[in-house]
Amino acid sequence: MGENKLFGTDGVRGVANREPMMVETAVNLARAVAYVLKERKGGKRPRVVIGKDTRLSGYMLENALVAGLCSMGGDALLVGTLPTPGIAVLVRDQKADAGFVISASHNPFQDNGIKLFSADGYKLPDEEETAIENLLAGGKLHKMLPKAGGIGKSFRVEDALERYTDFCVRTFPADMDLKGLRLVLDCGNGATYKAAPAVFKRLGASVTTLHNTPNGLNINARCGSQHTEALREQVLAERADVGLAFDGDGDRLIVVDETGVELTGDHVLAICAKDLKERGKLRNNLAVGTVMSNFGLHTTMRKLGIELACSAVGDRYVLDLMKERGSVIGAEASGHMIFLEQHTTGDGIVSGLQLLAVLRRSGQEMSTLASILQLAPQRLVNVDVAQRPPLETLPTVQAAIQAAEKELGQEGRVFVRYSGTQAMCRVMVEGPTDEMTDRLCHSIATAVKQAIG
Repeated sequence: MGENKLFGTDGVRGVANREPMMVETAVNLARAVAYVLKERKGGKRPRVVIGKDTRLSGYMLENALVAGLCSMGGDALLVGTLPTPGIAVLVRDQKADAGFVISASHNPFQDNGIKLFSADGYKLPDEEETAIENLLAGGKLHKMLPKAGGIGKSFRVEDALERYTDFCVRTFPADMDLKGLRLVLDCGNGATYKAAPAVFKRLGASVTTLHNTPNGLNINARCGSQHTEALREQVLAERADVGLAFDGDGDRLIVVDETGVELTGDHVLAICAKDLKERGKLRNNLAVGTVMSNFGLHTTMRKLGIELACSAVGDRYVLDLMKERGSVIGAEASGHMIFLEQHTTGDGIVSGLQLLAVLRRSGQEMSTLASILQLAPQRLVNVDVAQRPPLETLPTVQAAIQAAEKELGQEGRVFVRYSGTQAMCRVMVEGPTDEMTDRLCHSIATAVKQAIG
């Protein structure tokens, strides 16, 4: 994110009650969106869905967005706490013109963010975000406000949760159910805390739910997709078949098999792509990962005879490449899964359902399904940074990277990049052994910290 750029790789994000996540910024952002939509509709009043996760600051930002939309002549449709992919569903369900999601995904409670869906349920394209940013930067929004008679209204969609859970259930094969399956769900005290248990119970699974008592402060706090320790323990204690962990806004899924082993998005991609291929439903014989996908995934896909295309990091770029190449499945190792024939965006609940459908069809245990992928040793270190100069301008960092690449040779790789959503640099190394991978990763991370930490 550049110094003057509002939108990062996944909307606007920052610490709540500090720029850019201020009430004033949210009001003006909503005004700009309403103005753009109204112009597109020839002056007709736009309708915009607003949903949020469980963060304390969500109430503040929700009201700011409502105020901004109404002041520019737009109508706000409030759906309350709902997973991010649920907003994409409600935008289409309500025939709205756009949707706002108030969430900072897997970040801690003090952070928050605002991202946008267009009328078709896809995340807003970069060019439309740029148009909104330009309108904000122009400083003339106050001159564009309608007269008193042109102010909009707000409405609450009382059955939003039911509409979303109905959608999720419909993505599961109609001739199957989950009866007899023992599941443990970790909702991360986030947006899935009502939806996820409802969906899996409705399909007949026996469900134990962890971390489903949000208080505004405990979202993602040592739980959910980023911290699966409690989930792994519970799966083993209950002898459950599968554990599913969601992040704060419900668009990620991390899986725990019946032996307590954590499975990444790479595992889910391999399992589901193999199943699609076997059933003749893997369009263009293609799956999409990212440049961060594990070396082992490339090896597995070659053995399965499946082409693996890799996008830049970020689920929007996975989706762009899927649409460009005609793929029906894509994923990030972090747990963003896109099943394009089921949904327009990453959805942790829908991803879990697709995986469990494979489990049901196969008659195997999850650990057996996952055994097709052997991950190469990988280390990822996040370094907090005070500034973000181009990495190629940092000689000590470049020297550390080159030394690591020389030692790894053809047996591994190095990937260093700035986060698109946080003030940090991500250092990732894959190699032939845990010792070498860990040592080289920390060597580069140390160089980054000394240079710009």
